[in-house]
Amino acid sequence: MTMDPDSQSVSANPPNEHPRKGGCTDAPWGARLGPVGKFLRHHFRHFNAATLLDAAEAYHAFLEGGGRMMITLAGAMSTAELGLSLAEMIRRGKVHLITCTGANLEEDVFNLVAHDFYERVPHYRDLTPHDEAALLARHMNRVTDTCIPEEEAMRRIEQVMLDAWTAADRKGERYFPHEFFQKALAGGALERHYQIDPKHSWMLAALEMGVPIVVPGWEDSTLGNMYAASVLRGDVKNVHTVRTGIEYMTWLARHYQETTKSHPLGMFQIGGGIAGDFPICVVPMLQQDLKIDTPLWGYFCQISDSTTSYGSYSGAVPNEKITWGKLGVDTPKYIVESDAAIVAPLIFAYLLGW
Repeated sequence: MTMDPDSQSVSANPPNEHPRKGGCTDAPWGARLGPVGKFLRHHFRHFNAATLLDAAEAYHAFLEGGGRMMITLAGAMSTAELGLSLAEMIRRGKVHLITCTGANLEEDVFNLVAHDFYERVPHYRDLTPHDEAALLARHMNRVTDTCIPEEEAMRRIEQVMLDAWTAADRKGERYFPHEFFQKALAGGALERHYQIDPKHSWMLAALEMGVPIVVPGWEDSTLGNMYAASVLRGDVKNVHTVRTGIEYMTWLARHYQETTKSHPLGMFQIGGGIAGDFPICVVPMLQQDLKIDTPLWGYFCQISDSTTSYGSYSGAVPNEKITWGKLGVDTPKYIVESDAAIVAPLIFAYLLGW
């Protein structure tokens, strides 16, 4: 996709705009704004809207200063079809590492091969228990307003992955969960089933661009459950054929050290939970447990609707992370308390010049 050829370079204070206090409007800009970006710059002036824009501008400035960015995916962002914008972010070199839940890993591929069989339920708030049971009887697994078809999505992928797991098991080979998916995608085993434009799959974009993926807690996913079942059935003899979360953490520690030799690494967290909690801990682990002098995260933004007062770590304001040795006093840090399905595409569109 190309940027709007009529868009203008962003200046400190664009024409007809007032300066926004607390933002990044005084920074030198080389970005070009598309229609979405222009809309945000004009209308998003206060509250969560202003924070959204501040975070987007700081993201741009961080990359312009030589930073690298990790994006974390929690919730059901793949079923929300975040790939429509995230895939282009990856291809444009604005994402350099992805940490996601097992659900987001697999659901991007489910959507890739079974999109036409999905059903949207816009009245999901009105469903009765009997309505839900009827969906179960049809093997339609509901995620808020969207039903994932079990046969066309989950079982189709299960057979491909089972073949990959058992083949590796017989050879005594071990791979990370995302590597099994990448082998299936790269080998073309699923290509005939594609039902969306492949450019909208963030998994394919990450494979194309060589962007690393970390999947903590993969066992808590549909394919993770299927893998456990294959071990219990005896199809897979060695439970360690799929590599573990501890191995992901040791890989991440080495990757963080290598990356930050020449580039600061930032963190753009979509949602909460293990997708964000797992990778951010690599810094205090290196510093406090291994006694290695390690740079802190160079940028932090979280999109969250969690509530701090309930004791939720996902809702904690970024400053709390200073006390854990994850962020510094001067780290650019933002929390946008809103719907990630709305906020993330807007920030990505801003950065892409759409």
